[in-house]
Amino acid sequence: MEEREISQAVIRRLPRYYRYLGELLEHGVERISSNDLSKRMKVTASQIRQDLNNFGGFGQQGYGYNVKYLYTEIGKILGLNENHNIIIIGAGNLGQALANYSAFESRGFILKGIFDVNPRLTGVTIRGIEIRMMEDLKDFVRENDIEIGVLTIPKTKAVEVANLLVDNGVKAIWNFAHTDLNLPDNIIVENVHLSESLMRLSYNITRYNEEHKND
Repeated sequence: MEEREISQAVIRRLPRYYRYLGELLEHGVERISSNDLSKRMKVTASQIRQDLNNFGGFGQQGYGYNVKYLYTEIGKILGLNENHNIIIIGAGNLGQALANYSAFESRGFILKGIFDVNPRLTGVTIRGIEIRMMEDLKDFVRENDIEIGVLTIPKTKAVEVANLLVDNGVKAIWNFAHTDLNLPDNIIVENVHLSESLMRLSYNITRYNEEHKND
């Protein structure tokens, strides 16, 4: 496949395609047209074809898409056919909830370790993974080929910890801390700011209520 720059907008839609195709597979659907897929996803058929053409198309005129094949190929594009070793920094409520999310493994994300600063959590296990203290972090990252660090810690510590991870070979950060990280350009950062999502929800609820207050 010819290398080309794929827009972030297309990349953000790929997991959604993957999820819908997985649901179709669960319901025994073997093939689907871009028009039928667009109705399910609320994305235009033209947009679907344009997105998938970035990776070779996958469809046949008059036939549509083979659901299993397309699901598998998008999984490969997303790297879900490979394993990625991850660790979670912060064993509070959010960190423990993420550690308990067993579906990570089915997507190739292998949880190798959980770290915290609270000595009362030393030795506690979540799904068989022992919570370790931060002084063990540096050696653990190097010895276990950790690719992804998940930050569920206060923002005051996030930058320091992120830099420590990067200095020891971590390639990507999944950042739940309520702060932006200024890291080298070759480090991949995915920010998940839960409060910002709630604010957007609040905005839309407020607009909706204003528009319908006289209903």
